[in-house]
Formats: sequence, structure tokens, C-alpha cells
Amino acid sequence: MLKGKVAVVTGGTRGIGYSIVKKYLENGAKVVLFGSRQETVDKALSSLKAENGNWKVEGMHPALTNAKEVEKAINEIKEKYGRIDILVNNAGISQSTPLCDYTPEEFDKAIDLNVKALFYAILPTAKIMKEQGGGCIINTSSMVSLIGQSSGVGYPTSKFAVNGLTISLARELGKDHIRVNAVAPGVTRTDMVASLPDEVVKRISMQIPIGRPGEPEEVADAFLFLASDMASYISGEILSVDGATWI
Repeated sequence: MLKGKVAVVTGGTRGIGYSIVKKYLENGAKVVLFGSRQETVDKALSSLKAENGNWKVEGMHPALTNAKEVEKAINEIKEKYGRIDILVNNAGISQSTPLCDYTPEEFDKAIDLNVKALFYAILPTAKIMKEQGGGCIINTSSMVSLIGQSSGVGYPTSKFAVNGLTISLARELGKDHIRVNAVAPGVTRTDMVASLPDEVVKRISMQIPIGRPGEPEEVADAFLFLASDMASYISGEILSVDGATWI
């Protein structure tokens, strides 16, 4: 589905991001994954190459909240591969601190990584995509971007912003043949959920009509679909992948 495409995936070393990278590689893309540290990048690359030594994958670790570092990395990828067809902004953090215990620094951290970092990656990439005649940008949102959450206000605030950025850029960049969408996962069996006691997972699952948390691979399927030609007329969409949790 992505044969010959060049993809950049931030937050690609574990969880949903790692599954996106793997899904793209399985479908013929060349992938550059971004991680927070060289060690995590190396670990992810080692695991991927152990699965299939023919996959075209490499990694980088620019500071995503540093606009110049991100721009430098994006331009290096363009110089090496000649183009960037897909940008997935998946890196981010969640928070659950009650309001009266929040610090301005903690709130800023959510905005910096969950919102500003997306802008820093999109800006140089969109310029490349415009020059080459098109591309696809997919942002990771969250189910809390649609209904909020009961604490940790910085997190849903940042994800509401992701949705606004996604829809607005879809309208602005459509004329340049650049599609912009977001995926809003629900409760997903990442490392954090997998480490919870069985009774907690069971209680969470009771709130999900499908009856269980999602798997990272199931969320990655949405990213694959939106990156493929099957979604050639889809832009400005916030695609919920949450087992009908909030219907």
C-alpha cells in the first residue's frame, strides 16, 4: 500500500509509534523514525531489523521542541531520499495532574511537545511536500480531544489544539495536494496499560462497548489507511479508534 513512499514517524520507538513504523515497512515504505534518545532509537532499529533485514529503516533523535534541530533533521532526510511523502507526528506526553497541583512548567511541557513540536515538524516538511507536488501528514490526537478528561487539563487542551491544527492545515494545504488528518486513539494496550493489574484493565474494558482495550497494531491500521491511496479524498478528518467508547 505504501511501496516507494518515504515516511517520517516521530515517537516511533515504542507503543503505537513502533507499530506504525512496522506497519509502514510491511507495506513497502522507507521509514525514518524519531526517538527521544539514541539508546531507544538503536533498540527499536535492532528489533525491526531482526524481524526483516530487508526493511529500509533508520532512526534519528532530534529534540522535537527545538525548531532548528527538527528542521535540520527533516532537510537531511530530504537530501538523502529526495522526498518525504508521509509525516506522522506521533510523539507526545500525557498528564493527569489535578488543577491545583499543576505548575505552569508542567502545562508548558504538554503544549511544547504535543502542539509546538508538531508545528516544528510540519513547517519544513510541508515546504518539501509543496515542492514535490503533494504528501500526507497524520497527527496523533486522542479520544480526550473530543470529550476532555477529569484531570491533567494540559493534555486534553493540547489534543484539542492538535485537532484544530489538523483541520485548519487540511483546508490551507489542500490546494497543494497535501492531505492532513489525525487519529484519535482510545485506551490502547501500550506498555502503560499492559503494566496495569488485571482487575484495573477489566474495569476499564467494561466502559468500552467492544469490551477490551485496543491493540497498537489496530491503531496503526488507521495510520496505514490514511497514508495510503485508499484515503486519497480524505483530509481534515479526526478518525476515532476507540472501540466506540464515546458514542
